[in-house]
Amino acid sequence: MLRNTPYDRLEIGMEAEERRLCVADDLFVFAHASGNFNPLNLPDQDGDGDGKAEAVAPSMWVGALISGVLGNRLPGPGTVYKSQTLRFLGRAMAGDELVAKVTLTAKGEGRVVCFDTRVEKADGTPLVEGEAEVYAPDFDASVDSALVPGLTVQSHRHFDKLLVEAETLDPIPTAVVAPEEANSLGGALLGAEHGLITPVLIGDEVKIRAAAASLGKDLDAYELIHEPNHKAAAALGVAMVHEGRVRALMKGHLHTDDLLGQVVKRDGGLRVGRRLSHVFVMDVPGLDHLLTVSDAAINIAPDLETKVDITQNAIDLMRCLGVEVPKVGVLSAVEMVNPKIPSTLDAAILSKMADRGQIRGGLVDGPLAMDNAIDAEAARTKGITSMVAGKADILIAPNLEAGNMLAKELTYVAHAEAGGLVLGARCPVILTSRADGDKARLASCAIAALYAARSAML
Repeated sequence: MLRNTPYDRLEIGMEAEERRLCVADDLFVFAHASGNFNPLNLPDQDGDGDGKAEAVAPSMWVGALISGVLGNRLPGPGTVYKSQTLRFLGRAMAGDELVAKVTLTAKGEGRVVCFDTRVEKADGTPLVEGEAEVYAPDFDASVDSALVPGLTVQSHRHFDKLLVEAETLDPIPTAVVAPEEANSLGGALLGAEHGLITPVLIGDEVKIRAAAASLGKDLDAYELIHEPNHKAAAALGVAMVHEGRVRALMKGHLHTDDLLGQVVKRDGGLRVGRRLSHVFVMDVPGLDHLLTVSDAAINIAPDLETKVDITQNAIDLMRCLGVEVPKVGVLSAVEMVNPKIPSTLDAAILSKMADRGQIRGGLVDGPLAMDNAIDAEAARTKGITSMVAGKADILIAPNLEAGNMLAKELTYVAHAEAGGLVLGARCPVILTSRADGDKARLASCAIAALYAARSAML
């Protein structure tokens, strides 16, 4: 609760301060609120051409911290500005802790009071100084700061971190099958430009070059193999994995079945004794960790044995992405075992199998409903005591329909970005969609590069 000091109780020399950590989201919020999109003040932009993002806090945002002290602390709720002078002495950056301070210097007629105002870094470095005149309240007032709704910035910092990690690795040689239109070819070339993959382009050469021309791209730096038949192109990509020429496959403009049919065939395929499954890795705004959804693209109605492989594939991937012990929530409509709902039985069995070491490397619990899998308060309300409930890194869907709807709801309603792989073969398979944006395409390439580099160490 924030409480004020009315005019008649104010005394010369009174002081107040508030501390604030400047974070990247503050800069995005201020840009939207002010309409000032100066790239110097945006955390992901290079505003001066030096190749680095500056993330300089806008001076008026720093100055606005003074109003927070006046409105919250002294005089507090009910205060109205009359005037404010500001002199800017330094610059703040995202990551700096700032201290805004006010000192009451004079009381005048009509409830007008004067303050010396300043903002400093936590080490005392001055950033702003000035004077404020305000109309102090003449009544006791308080406000609950928790009543102000929170804000979620639609940024994808988890994917940004993955890209930074993956760009330190050697690019992964990748057979790109049938990149015969602009979206599929553009995704492969974007991954190459960021040093994530080295694409080998397999498909109809005329169509591939036409797609490159539409993008304004030159293909001279890339190997291009002419094979207009999609099944034959997919078979050639699989053969290149066996030969050690590539370490990943990437879907272009062909049916998924034509590509995966060559991956799973008994003679000459890429089977390793585990079922293939698709893993969506999702960066959900407002969530403080990556969230994985599986399986949403391959296994339509998986039985228990298939769900074991789906779960193990997802755990292995998340470990390669830096999650030491992934927490797996096995989803159903309810969190209690109900023999009439088969998915609850599968979830309970998967949990016990993990306890007995039949699923390795993660904590598995279920059945869990969606709310208590990812929201700690929902789990507490329902009395669920679990190492996973409210903290799940991985969500295992009961079937493809549920997984696909969940992933698309997160993408189109919660504004998540989604990258993903098919796992369970000798190499990762990157599946991209025509609806994917640049960030999703890059994320899929980065996830494949990290998995290829680290999976052998599991």
